[in-house]
Amino acid sequence: MLEDNEKLKKLAKWIIGIFTCCILIFLGIKYFNDIAQFVSKCIGYAGPLFLGMIFALILNVPMGFFEKLLKKKMNRFVRPLSIVLSIVLVLGIFAGVSVLVVPELAKAISLIIDIVLNSIDKLEGLDASSFDFVSDAIASIDIDWMAIKSSVETWFMSFGKNFVNHAANMIGSVVSGFITFFVGLIFSIYILSSKEKLMKQTGRLIRAWIPEKFANYFIHVCEVCNNVFKLYVAGQATEAIILGTLCMIGMLILGMPYAPMIGALVGVTALIPIVGAFVGCIVGFIMILTISPFKALIFVVFFLVLQQIEGNMIYPKVVGSKINLPAIWVLAAVTIGGNIGGILGMLFSVPVTSSLYTLVKEATKNREKSLKINTK
Repeated sequence: MLEDNEKLKKLAKWIIGIFTCCILIFLGIKYFNDIAQFVSKCIGYAGPLFLGMIFALILNVPMGFFEKLLKKKMNRFVRPLSIVLSIVLVLGIFAGVSVLVVPELAKAISLIIDIVLNSIDKLEGLDASSFDFVSDAIASIDIDWMAIKSSVETWFMSFGKNFVNHAANMIGSVVSGFITFFVGLIFSIYILSSKEKLMKQTGRLIRAWIPEKFANYFIHVCEVCNNVFKLYVAGQATEAIILGTLCMIGMLILGMPYAPMIGALVGVTALIPIVGAFVGCIVGFIMILTISPFKALIFVVFFLVLQQIEGNMIYPKVVGSKINLPAIWVLAAVTIGGNIGGILGMLFSVPVTSSLYTLVKEATKNREKSLKINTK
């Protein structure tokens, strides 16, 4: 009789749980837009805090390296000095590449525009009699030049009126972005300076309010995610340095211009998996195109060969072996992450997918053991 009551209680719990899940799913679908707006507002309000957490995750990797290095030589002020060195390193890399590449890229684009405009002027100066069929075709087209001129004048007038508003909005956005960035950076410094204390407090809170079984598993999930992210950042940074260095050396051997700049740019953009290096290739192509179209074409061929070597030999050993994620899942993660969150989505999609892959793999192995399934 007691066993029957226990079975009925378990059955009732299952039915209530399933019924509750169905109601929550129904409400989630029905009020999806309202929920999405609420979550978006919460993320917007807490934007600097989320940004600080992201900064802390990124800076934690070089900070660990500097701590190991400095502990051998000094014991005092190791953590503060490691945080400062990590911030200087990360910001210095991006600032250095920006200072080197952006002005040259702007010059290259300006030069391409000048070339196009000069080509148009040359076409206008050609003898129209040489192109009778073109002249006849143009003459047969009825174009209202006065209407076009009036439309252009109207557009410039409206642009002039709205320019002040657009400029004010742009300045406000830039100032807001800088404030968010610095608040996030300060928050990340607080997290890194007392990360052990925060981890201990979080662990106590979880174990105090969540059943032991779920608490232990949740902590295990956090440990897996932390380890995967550390390995991913270290591996991706190593791979980016190797690719950028090989690109620079190859360009120097082939006698191409802007070799150090483009090599540095390719190295930085390669931090974004799969697609990042191609962004650097496109920018490099534009820069070289202004000097020699033939060399620009050679650069593209060289880069495609280098990318094949990197994708088949370097990346699997440097990054793939660390995160233990098949190439097909890396591509899927980058594609979905890019559609959801842009560049940040691409950066974080691979470690998130790798963490999920590791956890599912562990759960599958445990399930096979419990069912005594022979996997050989």
